[in-house]
Amino acid sequence: MESLYDVQQLLKQFGIYVYLGKRIYDIELMQIELKNLYDGHLIDRDTYLNGWRILKREHHIEESLEGEDRE
Repeated sequence: MESLYDVQQLLKQFGIYVYLGKRIYDIELMQIELKNLYDGHLIDRDTYLNGWRILKREHHIEESLEGEDRE
């Protein structure tokens, strides 16, 4: 996995579709869903950590974009 799209495709394999209408909220919900998959032993540790890293990066990008909008 290398992108947010890849994380979305992973979640989709488990029937999880996330769309709340605001990208940062989508990312936060994907983080929760990814953690639930890991806690339920449906994905391995490496997959979880890789997905978490991608979501964290994308979340930071969205935060910085929102910060620019406020200025």
